[in-house]
Amino acid sequence: MKKVSLSDSGPKVSEAIYGFWRWQDEGGETIRKIDQTVRLCLDLGINTFDHAGVYGDSTIEECFGKVMRDNAFRREDLVLFSKCGIRKSSNGKFYIYDTSGKNIRQSIDESLKRLKTDYLDIVLLHHSDLLADPEETAMALAEIVNSGKALHIGVANFSVFQHQLLASYLRKPIVTNHIELNLMNTSAISDGRIDFIKQRFSKPLAWSPLAGGRIMEGTDERAVVIREKLIEIGAKYDANLEQIAVAWLIRLGTLPIIGSTLESRIRNAASATAISLTYDDWYELYHLSK
Repeated sequence: MKKVSLSDSGPKVSEAIYGFWRWQDEGGETIRKIDQTVRLCLDLGINTFDHAGVYGDSTIEECFGKVMRDNAFRREDLVLFSKCGIRKSSNGKFYIYDTSGKNIRQSIDESLKRLKTDYLDIVLLHHSDLLADPEETAMALAEIVNSGKALHIGVANFSVFQHQLLASYLRKPIVTNHIELNLMNTSAISDGRIDFIKQRFSKPLAWSPLAGGRIMEGTDERAVVIREKLIEIGAKYDANLEQIAVAWLIRLGTLPIIGSTLESRIRNAASATAISLTYDDWYELYHLSK
């Protein structure tokens, strides 16, 4: 699998990225599964892994760190992302967005400790915080980069205006925005997020590329129609519908974040990077998606 520049300032990442959003802690079994998944990804050429402090109630980063330590994977061979800015409320009953300087600094220090690494390739804000002081947020992110705890800054789930606001307070570029994008949800195209990210000389990262399984198993009319067309187009490329759904994202210039724990789906997503859809096939799927 090729490595591509996420932005004009870096870093180099694999064309497909593995993310741990859907993982939950299952004790020792989690460490075993992460070990298997990391090995599979590396065999397929996927060297980029996406974390967040809140994934699995803050346990997944720790499990990943143990796998890295116990298997002596070279840190320089991996590209690690982690997101901050979401934490549990004081009563522990729900999550809140908090991109205050204090929370950002604490979250990154905790992620580095759990992941057993000295630095992140990208620190990302997990969500825009409506109560944040953007100058304070930007200063904390700049401090983390200047200290070497992270090499680059990114965001996730930001609108164009939220992206612009934070960027206006930063001297360092925002290298990507993690957005939900798939054939069941193309709002990032229509609301300008894709265009804006590209305007910033960056590549968008698309999470939930199979719409949380809806493309594969959804029973609503729209899902059925799209699935049938994916199968039809796949026959032209000797590919299955999962591969075509991911190839559609790649053709748009986005990088898919794979979240499945199934080996077959990880392999399908990885192999989709070799498929280049024609204009006709891409736009036929796009029109159906709307």
